[in-house]
Amino acid sequence: MAIPAFGKAYADEILLPAGAAYVGLSFFVAFMLNMLPLTGWVLMIRPDFVAVLLLYWAIQHPRKVGFTPIFFIGLAMDVTDGSLFGQHALAYCVLMAAGVAWHRRVSLFGIQGQMLHVLGMLLVAQLIVLAVAKVAGNAFPGWWYFLPSLSGCLIWPVVCQIVTSPLRPRVNSEEL
Repeated sequence: MAIPAFGKAYADEILLPAGAAYVGLSFFVAFMLNMLPLTGWVLMIRPDFVAVLLLYWAIQHPRKVGFTPIFFIGLAMDVTDGSLFGQHALAYCVLMAAGVAWHRRVSLFGIQGQMLHVLGMLLVAQLIVLAVAKVAGNAFPGWWYFLPSLSGCLIWPVVCQIVTSPLRPRVNSEEL
C-alpha cells in the first residue's frame, strides 16, 4: 500500500490512535509557531497556527481535544499576544464547536472543499476577536487583518499531511 497522494486519503485507511502526548505536542508546536518574532508583511499574513491545528483535531478527530484545554490555550494566546483577556479563548471555543458540529460534513469534501470550510470558520473566529476588540474601544485595524484566515486556509492541506503522517501505520516492505 503506497502513501496516498497529497490531500487524499484511502477510503479504507485506518489511522493509528493519536495519544494525548502527540496532541499536546502538536499544540505546543503550533503555539510556538504563533510566537515567532516576525515583522512586516510576513507578520501580516502569518496564519493562526493554533486555530488551524484546532480545526484539524476538531474535524479529523473530534473527540481528541476538549473545550477546557482549548480555553486555556486561548487564554495563553491572549497573554502572549498582549490582547484583551479572553478574546482568543472565546474565538477558539466557538471554532472548536463549529469544527465538531461540522466534522462529518467537512470530511465528505475533497481538500478544496475542506479549505473553503476552513476559510469560513477561520473568518468567523477572526470576526469574534475583532468584535471583542471593537467593544473594548479599539480601532478597526484594516482589511489586511483578515489575511491570516486566507493563509490559514492555504496551509490546511500541509497541516493535514504533516499531522496525519505519524498516525499512518507503517508498511512493512516484506509484506508487499
